[in-house]
Amino acid sequence: MRVVFAGTPAVAVPSLAAVAASGHELVAVVTRPDAPAGRGRGLSRSPVGAWADEHGVEVLTPARPREPEFLARLRELAPDCVPVVAYGALVPPSALEIPRHGWVNLHFSLLPAWRGAAPVQHAVLHGDELTGASVFQLEEGLDTGPVYGTLTDEIRPTDTSGDLLERLATSGAGLLVAVLDAIADGTARAEPQPADGVSLAPKLTVEDARVRWADPAFAVDRRIRACTPAPGPWTTFRGERVKLGPVVPVPDGPDLKPGELLVEKSRVLAGTATGPVRLGEVRAAGKRAMPATDWARGARVAAGEELA
Repeated sequence: MRVVFAGTPAVAVPSLAAVAASGHELVAVVTRPDAPAGRGRGLSRSPVGAWADEHGVEVLTPARPREPEFLARLRELAPDCVPVVAYGALVPPSALEIPRHGWVNLHFSLLPAWRGAAPVQHAVLHGDELTGASVFQLEEGLDTGPVYGTLTDEIRPTDTSGDLLERLATSGAGLLVAVLDAIADGTARAEPQPADGVSLAPKLTVEDARVRWADPAFAVDRRIRACTPAPGPWTTFRGERVKLGPVVPVPDGPDLKPGELLVEKSRVLAGTATGPVRLGEVRAAGKRAMPATDWARGARVAAGEELA
């Protein structure tokens, strides 16, 4: 089939590379427009756009995929199908109807669970033990289309969202190509999503990433892992924001108030509503990330001081 790939972040690149290496003809990519990045705030190509540039593939960057110029070019390209991974914009019916097999989306959850922008983060945050990826027919609703295929993956106790997403991006690329192959040979069958089990996964905000020390230790651990690497877990110390790496619950640790710090020779503990957690890396404002023991030594943390 002739395909146009739609996607934007790095998590979409494994699928893009897999589609390009498949038996299908990659004629162009669609990605979000270049955006300010870095300290200089210069315009930067998306990872998908950068990959396409390096491999000589045409790049389309509509501000909105309903723009007449974009729709006209998509019709000229005449794709049979548009595989899409984390494109980042709502696709209107006028674009959905151009490929004869429509737009086929790889989504990182077992639909209908965790429909929305942050399925992996919500799976970790809510303590799911199993997740996966789904390839479905894109339609106007939010991740509501019929599903062509799925794969599953166990969420490990120490998984961050970044760890899990990296695994799913790789395994999901194979699933996406398998679905495209099945569509091409006429064997693909899309099944409607069940009405039960629907949950929503809106994008996590910076405020969502603030650690809530009054939560139980398991919830503190999940929130930090869910927000790693983005939007980045944080708390405050002496009124200033500090970023945190993953922590480890300490079931038999000392009794500490929520947020209370205890500095020992080889570890730094912080209290929660239940047992304490052992801090991993800490990054104070304007400083590099460092082991919690080094941070506590440099900050001269006194007995009874707290994270908030």
